[in-house]
Amino acid sequence: MTNRTAFITGASRGIGRACALALADAGARVAIAARNSAQLEEVASVIRLQGREAFPVSIDMTSADSIREALGKTAKDFGPIAILVNNAGITKDGLAIRMKRDDWDTVLATNLTGAFLACQLVLQNMMRERWGRIINISSVVGEMGNPGQANYVASKAGLIGLTKALAQEMGSRNITVNAITPGFVETGMTANLSQDLKDKMLEHIPLKRIGKPEDVAAAVRFLASEEAGYITGHVLSVNGGLYM
Repeated sequence: MTNRTAFITGASRGIGRACALALADAGARVAIAARNSAQLEEVASVIRLQGREAFPVSIDMTSADSIREALGKTAKDFGPIAILVNNAGITKDGLAIRMKRDDWDTVLATNLTGAFLACQLVLQNMMRERWGRIINISSVVGEMGNPGQANYVASKAGLIGLTKALAQEMGSRNITVNAITPGFVETGMTANLSQDLKDKMLEHIPLKRIGKPEDVAAAVRFLASEEAGYITGHVLSVNGGLYM
């Protein structure tokens, strides 16, 4: 993937940050997108210290205009996007019976609709180039469900369906579309969980450890590579055996 431009959403921390560093290390020119500009600049400086190129860009995944502007600016100023990693995601948890419509809409807009719009915008150039990699970061809960997360689970399950539909539509153009379903990973999203809850989760993980962002980034790096050119429509579990 040397000198190909990769665009990673939610790249300011956690899994997105690890993906940006891994793709940069593999030779990609990395556009990193998120809402927090200060955190993006920190990630960009780390990438540049590796001797690689980084392009921080602000994005709001609930805004079609923001997504269009960020991707357009990247393509114009940094190079056509050949690799898209849809990683941005939020949670607004609550039991379905009491879930506010706004909490449903915001999570679906960010996690699923935003990813779809980003796919739409990068596919035109990928089709022209007859090469592309789209990697959607779903979640193990999109496969197995989780109480109190109807909105998040629906959005992540939707990403799996989107992945498979796009893979079928784009296969003849040499564009691969795959999903990764991380399990329980050490990120800001899981940092606030109690130790008791973490211990209970570990009981169900055969590998007996919590995942690291780098575990997911390694899978992203592989799926973005030339070596993964015959893999599409696949859902790659990175969950320590939590769900099989």
